[in-house]
Amino acid sequence: MKCKIALTALALLAATTSAASAEDLVFQLKNKTKAVLTNFYTSPVGVDQWEDDVFGRQVLNPGESMEITIADGRDVCKYDMRFEFEEGSGLDTTEDTQDLCELGEYSIHE
Repeated sequence: MKCKIALTALALLAATTSAASAEDLVFQLKNKTKAVLTNFYTSPVGVDQWEDDVFGRQVLNPGESMEITIADGRDVCKYDMRFEFEEGSGLDTTEDTQDLCELGEYSIHE
């Protein structure tokens, strides 16, 4: 009986530890438009508001790429993404949903 309780406790501890140590989501973002990408927002699917701008003070110029790391401590894979372009570029804000755990790279197109 004690052995069974110990094994159950060990299994619960292992499950809790793996859930708490979520890995960062890393992918390459490529700007394949003719406009400067000024803001990039993400949030897990089901969250009703956008989180902070991933770029901060940076931008992604046409033809450039950038490694993106989402280190929010969550253990989810599906994220909504919002891309905003330089004012006057003629490009509308674009939104998409992707499984970022499976994504090695993402290209934004016009």
